Order: sequence, then C-alpha cells, then structure tokens
Amino acid sequence: MNSFISFIQKTYKMARPHERKAVLRNFASLTTLQTVTYILPLIVLPYLFRTLGPDKFGLIAFAQAFVQYFMILTDYGFNISATKEISLCQKEHAKICRVFSDVMTAKLALAFISLAILSVIVCFIPKFRNDWQVYILSFGSVVGNTLFPVWFFQGKEKMKHIADINIVGGIIFALCIFIFVKKPADYLLVPLITSVVFLTTGTLGLYMVFQRFGVSYRFRGYKTVRSELAAGWDIFISIAAINAYTTTRVFTLGLLTNNALTGFYSMAEKIANVFQTFPQASFTQALFPRISRTYRTNKAKAYRFMERLQRISVGISFITLPLGFIFSKGIVKIACGEDYPQAALALRILLAAVFFVRANAFRVQFLLVAGKTHIYSRIHVIMAMIGLPLIFLLIYSYSYAGAAIATVVIEVGIFTITYFTVKRLILS
Repeated sequence: MNSFISFIQKTYKMARPHERKAVLRNFASLTTLQTVTYILPLIVLPYLFRTLGPDKFGLIAFAQAFVQYFMILTDYGFNISATKEISLCQKEHAKICRVFSDVMTAKLALAFISLAILSVIVCFIPKFRNDWQVYILSFGSVVGNTLFPVWFFQGKEKMKHIADINIVGGIIFALCIFIFVKKPADYLLVPLITSVVFLTTGTLGLYMVFQRFGVSYRFRGYKTVRSELAAGWDIFISIAAINAYTTTRVFTLGLLTNNALTGFYSMAEKIANVFQTFPQASFTQALFPRISRTYRTNKAKAYRFMERLQRISVGISFITLPLGFIFSKGIVKIACGEDYPQAALALRILLAAVFFVRANAFRVQFLLVAGKTHIYSRIHVIMAMIGLPLIFLLIYSYSYAGAAIATVVIEVGIFTITYFTVKRLILS
C-alpha cells in the first residue's frame, strides 16, 4: 500500500504546480458532480423500482435506451472533437465564437433529424406505437442534452459550471420524483420530469456561455457545418459503435424478452456503471485538455503520465471490484427492496467487464490525444461488428445473463486490441 501511495505522489509531481491546481480544481468539481449524480440515482432508482414495479421500470429503461441513440447522434462526438478545438484556442475569442456557432448549428440540425426519425418509428412500428407517450415524452431529454454545451465548459477547463448546473438539476429531478410519482400509474411522469430537467439545465448552460463568457451565436451555413461534422466523424462512428454494444444490450433485452427482465438487468447495469465511472470519469475528463497540450510539446512525457494514471486506476479496481462482487446480493437488495437473483447474477458478471474498462480508460484517451481518431474508430467498429451479433445470440440463448456475458467478451477484446495498438504507436 505504501508503494502504491508513493507511486501516486510521483505521478502527481509530474505536472507543474499551476497544472496540478487546474486539474485538481476540475477534478474536484466533476467528482462533486458525480457524487451527487450517483448518490441521487442510488436513492431515486430503488424508489422507482419499488414504486413502479419491474414491468413499468423495465419499460422506462427500454425507452431511455431507445432515445439514447438520438443522444449519440446529436452529440456526434463533439464532446471530444469540439472540446479539443476549444482547448487549443483559449485566448482567441473570435475563433471560440465560430467553433461554438458551428457546433451548435450542427447539433440542432441533428436534433431535428432525430425527431423526424422518432416520429416515423412511433407511427409505424406497433411495439413503439402502443406506448407512444413514453417515447415522445422521453425525447425532451435529447433536446436538453443537445442544448447543454458540456464540450464548451470542458474545453475552457471550467468544469465547475457543469457541476453547478447538473447538481441543481439532479436535486430538482429527485424532489419531483418523490413528490409526484406515487404508484405504477404515474410511470409517464418519469420521462416527463426527466425531459423538463434536461431542458432546464440545457437552457441554463447556454445562458451561462452567453453571459459569463461573452460568446455569441450566429447561424452557420451548410459548408461550415459540414466541416465540423467531418472533423468529428471518426469519433462519432466510434461512439456509435460503442453504443451499438452498450445501449443495445438493454434495447435488445426489451425486444427479445419482457419488461421485467429488462428492468432487472437495467438495474444491475446502472449499479455496475457506478463502479465503472466513479470517480474515474471525472478524472479522465479533467485531464483530457491538459494531456492534449502536453502531447503537443512532449509526446514521451504525455505517454509516461498516461501509463502512470492507468496503473493507479488498475490498483484502485483491485480494491473496489472484489468488494462489489462479494456484496452484490446485499447491494441489489438495498437497491431493489427484495432479493432478485437475476439482478445479482448480472451484476457479478458485469463487474468483470468493469475491470477491463477501467484498465483501458487512459489508453483509450491517449489515442484521442494523439489524434489517432481513425484507429480509435476502427477498434470500436470492429468490436461492434463482433459484439452486435454476439449480444443477440447470447440474449436469445441466455436472456439477461447473456447480455452480461457478451459485455465481458467485448470489453476483453477492446482492452487487448487497444493495449497493443498504443504500445505499437509509441514504439513506431
């Protein structure tokens, strides 16, 4: 343990004092946000599961997985490509305004396309038409997510603003759920409240960009929007491929099984996601702009820093994940109110996948920092081509357990390919 702490201290000293201060400030803001946004679901989700029951909870989870595809389309990888653009033109106000206008125009256009696609699906496919209110109400979260300029705040390294807005939104969401959702018949209020909160936080985010940063928006023409879309294409394909084997698990369960089993698996996946992203996601987001600039001046230093961070992440995983595995039944009972062996089994399997995700997080980030978005894209496209049929096959054969097993196989594959790709990249 002492050697591990010493290793962390040496990693900390690799950055200059002002760099450490900025990173730690952003890390603190994002960790505070993650703490609140994970604690609240740990309170709200069990309440919803018990109040709505597995069937209606599963329907809501299926609808959220469905609209997640539209969030992927409207995000289009801008959270990486636009973040990098903003981070590299910190003191060029005119350029920042141009990038902001390009990205927001592109996102709004993609939101309109998404709404058209949703309308067609809901109108012509019976499974969606039967519960059309759930999907229409859920779409508001796509619009709110489109408006919220998280990529701008990340590029400016002002993550505190993201934290402040989302913490307020999270608290309002939780209060509204507890006040208004009292019985299974209230299930439509869940997507309605979610969408209203997303729209509110998105609007507040835009207001802050205009008022505090003095950024102006001007509608951009087709050529400039096309250029921005082209810049984010590789990342969009990668993210679409990633979600082809992440979001698709819940979506496929909803198609091939029933709402109750979908609810059990969805709850297990949400719990596993806490182990996967807290607090590592805030750390990777806080470090991304900083490592990008370090790479421009000293590639070797950026690589060494990445490797040290990755080892720290693995060391923490060796402590937290076994505890999650051992206490999985108790965790599920606390979350769901009863002993649900289906959710506990899915959680145990998913924790194996979480290990490989966390053991790979900073290597994946390094590929993006190095500008190897085409390699990043290729890795995930390949795994999506393998993973999608695997997900359908294993879910068809083993139901919810098959979804979890497929996740482990896919993440092992991504880890293996990324590990050797980054090694080869540095040696070349």
